[in-house]
Amino acid sequence: MTSGQDDHEDGDPGLARARTSLAWTRTALSFAAVGGVVLKKDIIAGLIILTAVPVIWWLGRLAHDSPVRLKLVTATILAISLAALAVALTH
Repeated sequence: MTSGQDDHEDGDPGLARARTSLAWTRTALSFAAVGGVVLKKDIIAGLIILTAVPVIWWLGRLAHDSPVRLKLVTATILAISLAALAVALTH
């Protein structure tokens, strides 16, 4: 008889989904920290970064096999990149 943990590891070898979820959480925390620092210098840029934090965290919680997830991840990365470029060019 196998334990429930063995069954879980068979469905997700190496616990890749758990590690991916933790990576998204760390990314959201990093954005929050950077947003807080930028907020001290430039309120608009800091608020833009801080509004991305819940979106990043939410993307990490979506089902990993959802085709919609890839589109949302791509759109979020593009939006954050464009916002960063706009801030860099205006300052």
